[in-house]
Amino acid sequence: MKFMSEPIKMKRGLKNRHLQMIALGGAIGTGLFYGSASTIALAGPAVMLAYLIGGAVIFFIMRMLGEMAVDEPVSGSFSYYATKYWGRFPGFLSGWNYWFNYVLVSMAELTAVGIYMQFWYPDLPQWAAALVCLVVITAVNLINVRLYGEFEFWMALIKISAIVMMIVMGLYLLFSGPQAFPDNFSNLWRNGGFLPNGWWGLALSVTVVMFSFGGIELIGITAGEAEDPDHTIPRAINQVIWRILLFYVGTMAVLMALWPWNQVGMEASPFVQIFSYVGVPAAAHILNFVVLTAAVSVYNSAIYSNSRMLYGLATKEEAPEFLGRLSGRGVPVRGIFVSSGITLICVALNYFFPGKIFMYLMSVATIAATISWMVITITHLKFRRQCRREGRETKFRAPLCPVINYLCLAFLIGIWFFMTQIPDMRLAVWLLPVWLLLLWAGYRFREYRRG
Repeated sequence: MKFMSEPIKMKRGLKNRHLQMIALGGAIGTGLFYGSASTIALAGPAVMLAYLIGGAVIFFIMRMLGEMAVDEPVSGSFSYYATKYWGRFPGFLSGWNYWFNYVLVSMAELTAVGIYMQFWYPDLPQWAAALVCLVVITAVNLINVRLYGEFEFWMALIKISAIVMMIVMGLYLLFSGPQAFPDNFSNLWRNGGFLPNGWWGLALSVTVVMFSFGGIELIGITAGEAEDPDHTIPRAINQVIWRILLFYVGTMAVLMALWPWNQVGMEASPFVQIFSYVGVPAAAHILNFVVLTAAVSVYNSAIYSNSRMLYGLATKEEAPEFLGRLSGRGVPVRGIFVSSGITLICVALNYFFPGKIFMYLMSVATIAATISWMVITITHLKFRRQCRREGRETKFRAPLCPVINYLCLAFLIGIWFFMTQIPDMRLAVWLLPVWLLLLWAGYRFREYRRG
């Protein structure tokens, strides 16, 4: 396999605190603030167990990616590893699948920015706010990787601070609210029990919960630009998982204890409910600011990760050669322009044709995260076999390999099955073979062009 030479290298400007917030910010999105009510409706108080199960699976998958990233910290991450240890098509598939997924996610977040700004400025055109966000974030990413890391650090910190405030305020209500402590904790098993919708409801809830963790694999994309990757990547992976579980499970535990599960999110977002009960009149404004920040944060990470994925694909000759060149600051400028430019086109299409083609594309994006996780899991198996053949030890070994790899694969296949049982997710599963066929056609065309 021929890799292109590149005299200018990417700069290792991301510190441990950047990696921590990038990983946390990528996995904590608007779903926790707005979408948690629908997840609670599926499982009731057992939604806490759903986050524990999903978080455990993601932890093991991240350890697999972390072992490969520490052993060989490169841009392009799991796409590079899939090509090297599995084959050209798996690397092509994983890279373009990840890129396409994040293009769609960034389109949605860019559109959301316009909607959130209209909360304060109803007459502001949605396209105008989206355009300003696109220009600012693109400029931030063009300068250097450290500026991106700083920007994402503070955006993610706002989201995390909001969650911490929600937990603290919720605990205050638990111990001093109208219901006497500890009687209010009986909400965890009253109203149908801890599993009001049975194990089936829990399984459906786990399926929805898994998409809350989409984006955490971004930490692997940063490996090529992390300072001292031997130490920063393991620390980021080991620390970020228990923090996410604390935020998600902690928030759900507080909500389930405060109110009967079938009343959470009925009047407003659970976030607004807590702040309104405490007596904060600006609860809706606070929430809007937080979700606006969350949308900008996800768009920022999407532009960053997509440009690095395009660069990684180009260095393997699986994307156009011009995308494999860096600026003098070590930034893949062309990949940034391509990724942000496509989101601009799609936002325009969404403006002229709302609720049509865009939603069909988004249904494909919902399943793309599971494809990425499957590629990581299978590639790690092949990586370990290669290490055994060479008789070498890795620095950051993933635990319980290979048994946990097969369990994770079975779990992800199960997610596909349960997606067919949820009307809003069913279309993504039916479109999966079509999407894989398109990727195969793209790969064959690329191979034909290469001769």
